[in-house]
Amino acid sequence: MNTVTSADGTAIAYDKRGQGPAVILVDGAMSLRQSKLELAELLATSFTVVSYDRRVRGDSGDTRTYGVAREVEDIAALVDEAGGQASLFGHSSGGTLALEAAAQLGGKVGRLALYEPPHTDDPADRGPWGTYIAQLTEALAAGRNADAVALFMGFLGLPDEQIAGMRQAPSWPGMEAVAPTLAYDHTGVLGPDRAVPAARAAGVATPALLMYGDASFPFMRETAEKLTKAMPNAQLRVLEGQTHDVNQAILAPVLASFFAEGRGE
Repeated sequence: MNTVTSADGTAIAYDKRGQGPAVILVDGAMSLRQSKLELAELLATSFTVVSYDRRVRGDSGDTRTYGVAREVEDIAALVDEAGGQASLFGHSSGGTLALEAAAQLGGKVGRLALYEPPHTDDPADRGPWGTYIAQLTEALAAGRNADAVALFMGFLGLPDEQIAGMRQAPSWPGMEAVAPTLAYDHTGVLGPDRAVPAARAAGVATPALLMYGDASFPFMRETAEKLTKAMPNAQLRVLEGQTHDVNQAILAPVLASFFAEGRGE
């Protein structure tokens, strides 16, 4: 494990593997830097791969006042540590964060790959999302981290019986520990209505790859298409048979091919 100091003094923990152009993995809700270990190892045959704990998670620190800008500063510190330029891969809400980083860091981000940023412009989503955010905020304010995790799992569509079983699993205490970061991802990164950030994407000229799985939530396709259309230099790719929990072994060669284009291979 290595650490880098972000602009506000927060220590960000990261692992580095491989040699070659730098690629930083930006993961989504409830994730730690080990969550994409298989992907990191597969990409490390051709790239220097940086996996990191987003602030408050794992071995990374935090400050009292959260802001998406702080998380972009964390990525900027990692980019500088990697030599001043890196490509980004973002999964789920990590994709939204990677998109924002590309918008703010400009030429420091060589290429940008996003898998299923979970936005939607469907009006029918507004009510359930607002209810979820209100309940999540209440649970976290009361220190009910386990209930916060259960709310998230329920919002994803998991049945109550499965969530009850997960509460007994050895991994559950680890999920409780990072439950406060759900507020960071969902009220901060995704926003109060989680609308597709097409206007923001339109200002990102970085070569980009938008991906979705054809076995995932139906709205993911529409979101990927909207972002691809909005971005001036983007391409779209569907991964057959993949859900939101994408198979890392299937994802790796797609990313490797896209990132290799950036160095003329």
